[in-house]
Amino acid sequence: MKSVRICLFVLLFVFLLGTAGCGEQDLAEGACLLYYLNIENTKIIPQSYEAVSDTQDTDAMIKELLLQLMTDSGDVEYQKPIPSDVTVENYVLEETLLTLYFNEAYLNMDKVTEVLTRAAIVRTLTQVPGVECLVFYIADAPLADRHGNPIGVMTNDTFVENPGEQINSIQAATLTLYFANQEGNALVSESQDVHYSSNISMEKLVMEHLLAGPSGKDAQTAIPEGTKLLNVSVLEGVCYVSLDETFLNQNYNIEEPIVLYSIINSLSEISTINKVQISVNGDTNGVYRDAFPLNELYERNLDYVKE
Repeated sequence: MKSVRICLFVLLFVFLLGTAGCGEQDLAEGACLLYYLNIENTKIIPQSYEAVSDTQDTDAMIKELLLQLMTDSGDVEYQKPIPSDVTVENYVLEETLLTLYFNEAYLNMDKVTEVLTRAAIVRTLTQVPGVECLVFYIADAPLADRHGNPIGVMTNDTFVENPGEQINSIQAATLTLYFANQEGNALVSESQDVHYSSNISMEKLVMEHLLAGPSGKDAQTAIPEGTKLLNVSVLEGVCYVSLDETFLNQNYNIEEPIVLYSIINSLSEISTINKVQISVNGDTNGVYRDAFPLNELYERNLDYVKE
């Protein structure tokens, strides 16, 4: 591990003497983009920055950019990405993986700020030669999502939803999702307040949270564990959902229509969706279990919902 605290304070003196902004250039020419949070705390904004360090000195560049991300920009329209009470205790660079170790104050950030902070740090530091991906630790534990699952390795593409479109803006929504009850013979509805990138479609957002599972204890995921979403799109009111072959794994503790209508009813909560078709690896041939042909379009059915 490499402690950055002493080096950062030394570099602060250098910044006071020599830091200056410039127009956008290639990093190899001494410039990069620093990502700040806007004052409304809704998106990240890139600003050109001319590095003091040798841009081919990976270690020096990491220290310099980390310090800059912890320093006020001087512009009232921008917020520094790393809050004042959050510190980078250590970092380790192994091959192209940069691991950052934050103090526990990192966990005090609200969800929107944390996502934006994470995006700003990753998008800034992946510009450093030799750094291709990052992982965050809080003390000695990996940063985890709300379900306790490690966030894992992040790259610049982690915050890109479509080619050429970076995730800058975070929005809020309340989703109505349908999960199986504990007996597996009915659906129960659950409202989830979520924050999401403005680039992600609402149908994809619903499917991702449906696959992640319920937050309450009175429900369980109806979709077979490990199922992956391959694609989801909407055309003329019909939502087309493609899942991988894991979807065909049978859990007979959950009745057949409960699995299907967990997806159909959840997606039908979106105002632009009237019908849903589910495929496996894009294939609509065959029947799901015994009674649900995959080539049919299904409408919402609330008869399975338990009040």
